[in-house]
Amino acid sequence: MPSPAAALHYPGGLTVLALQEGAFSQLFAFSPTALSLTRLTAGATDHITPAFSPDGRFLAYAARRAHGWDLFLLSLADGTAIPLTDDAAYDAAPSWSPDGRWLVYEHDEGENLDLYIRPADGGQAPIRLTVSPAADYAPAWGPQGRVIAFVSTREGSPQIFLANLDEAGAARFLRLSRPQDGPARHPAWSPDGRYLAWGQTRAGVPLIFVWDAAHPDRPARAIGMGWWPQWGSNDTLAAVVRRPNGAALTAYAPQRGLALPLIPLPGTVRGFALHPTASFAALAFRAAARLTPTPAWTPAARLNETGKRFDVVPLHGVQVPYPWLSDAADEAFAALRQVLAAKAGWDVLGTLENAYVPLTAPLPPGLGQDWLYTGRAFALPVAPLHAGWMVVVREDIAPYTYWRVFVRAKAQDGSQGEPLHALPWDFDARNGGDITAFEQGGAYAAAVPPGYWVDVTALAQALGWERLPALPNWRAYIPAARFNEFALRQGLTWEEAMRQIFPAQAIPTPTPHATPAISVVPPTPTPGR
Repeated sequence: MPSPAAALHYPGGLTVLALQEGAFSQLFAFSPTALSLTRLTAGATDHITPAFSPDGRFLAYAARRAHGWDLFLLSLADGTAIPLTDDAAYDAAPSWSPDGRWLVYEHDEGENLDLYIRPADGGQAPIRLTVSPAADYAPAWGPQGRVIAFVSTREGSPQIFLANLDEAGAARFLRLSRPQDGPARHPAWSPDGRYLAWGQTRAGVPLIFVWDAAHPDRPARAIGMGWWPQWGSNDTLAAVVRRPNGAALTAYAPQRGLALPLIPLPGTVRGFALHPTASFAALAFRAAARLTPTPAWTPAARLNETGKRFDVVPLHGVQVPYPWLSDAADEAFAALRQVLAAKAGWDVLGTLENAYVPLTAPLPPGLGQDWLYTGRAFALPVAPLHAGWMVVVREDIAPYTYWRVFVRAKAQDGSQGEPLHALPWDFDARNGGDITAFEQGGAYAAAVPPGYWVDVTALAQALGWERLPALPNWRAYIPAARFNEFALRQGLTWEEAMRQIFPAQAIPTPTPHATPAISVVPPTPTPGR
């Protein structure tokens, strides 16, 4: 947590975050000056994309039910939640009209994300706002009431567009962000409607841009690093900063720069809302706030006869060249395999490219000190990527490139997964004759794939598995991208993890030659292990 002095610069009375917690995402309230992360929701379902009503008394959000995703309305005064939609489509990312009477939101029936408007009291049928065959999502209703900002892929990469409700047809829509600044996301209006902020990745660096509606012809300017902005006042905003294996909160005063040091967050952010005057009603959420989640897995590792190291133990029912992991990691793998199978509807981790790799079985060049040697890592197979059952989203977190892996849900009726909100990275584009794609190691896909997908990376991180950065030469050497590898590092260095299963003299330089002195043969499995 920040110091009290730093926290005074946080631009809001109350923040609500949707955070991945184990198998499910839940809503948490937070205030740097008055409230640590406090649970608002619980249960075996996901809660995402919260949005405060203009008066700060209600919270609209999306939650999964048996048939799919619906919008709900939560009263902060008494903690009651009522459904706003009840259909088999995906409904999420609500944003309120300034009078609190209407909501604009994402709607998808499995083919394409579009924007709809509906009254908050459900008094009439929804009104469709966008009809583009591209993906339109992440709406933000302007405080003046007549414009809605949103993200669209209608011109290729995701960019920020403005919908003028007083216009019709093609004249209604105007692009605000510049494609040369990279993919854009998460627009947010200042309270007076003069400024619009959004996140955009320029030259591999995720930045917060601010556009001034009083000078619409001027390009938006970058004010600092970030990914998801929310305004607290006209001159201060908060932002989520994405980290390699987590996230953090910060704040900016656009005219003065950084206003708050990073506040680490405990999980992947699935939603972010801020209200400058809303207050937390402690009694309304006392039951949810008291809940302590059950750990997703419990370690059961035992030192072997040396008294200093762990054995490598078998992975049952997994197709992989060496079906073994360190005894310190097998329970974590089993838990992730079970969660992913339940979320996606198929055994995502039943076949792997690699798990534990013996030192006598060398990996490709450049991977001599890879985590697969430690018994604390696994690599997903690449076959689902080429078969359309997996996509990879590029995430640049300076100075490295990381990847977010999604797998296609078996059930495409909305009961599993959710729509994609980003263009995947196409590694195969480097082989298509385009010199730019060749030099960049691929290119963004031409469109967001339809259907419902499961975020493997978010679930893996929630259970302790970390993604690894691409090596510097990944653009010319695809194995160096390491998009499919996850490691259970638990704060260990590679050398420390190696010492858990190898004697010290075996570690310095893995050799491609079969040397008996450093060969480690998995022991005969002990019954029950």
